[in-house]
Amino acid sequence: MEKALEFLRSEFSRMRVGRAATTMVEGVKVEVYGSAMTIKEVAALSIPDARTIQIQPWDRSVIAEIEKGILAANLGLTPINDGKLIRINLPPLTEERRKEIVKQIKKSGEDAKVTVRNIRRDVMDELKRVKEKSELSEDEVRRLENEVQKMTDHNIVEIDKLVESKSKEVVTL
Repeated sequence: MEKALEFLRSEFSRMRVGRAATTMVEGVKVEVYGSAMTIKEVAALSIPDARTIQIQPWDRSVIAEIEKGILAANLGLTPINDGKLIRINLPPLTEERRKEIVKQIKKSGEDAKVTVRNIRRDVMDELKRVKEKSELSEDEVRRLENEVQKMTDHNIVEIDKLVESKSKEVVTL
């Protein structure tokens, strides 16, 4: 359940919300040297100002591949190649785009909740199996079921808080 929460946090860190962040592009896959690597592995990423991401490859021969990778990732970002480095300028967010981002945030939150609930279901099924085999007492199984339910409820509340704070951040920029 914690992994689902961490995954949601990392998803939110990649979402574009006004300010430029290297996390938006560092995981983009690039075909270089005969294998797929992330931009983070082939270039230095920096934020020279609030609306620009700068990518400086360690080997200039991979600039075109980095550019292709960013375009192929469908992030809605347009790289500008000057031969030595790549700049990505982030335009200001429109009201329509903000609403789309909020929808994405809510969908990601729902996906995380489904994951947490699936984990709970799997654990509950396992507890029933253990109970049927008489490996644990009924009281112990009931205590564990209550504990799992509390963990599930806690994680769902955390997901809701994350979704609400990220949505607020997008709307108020």
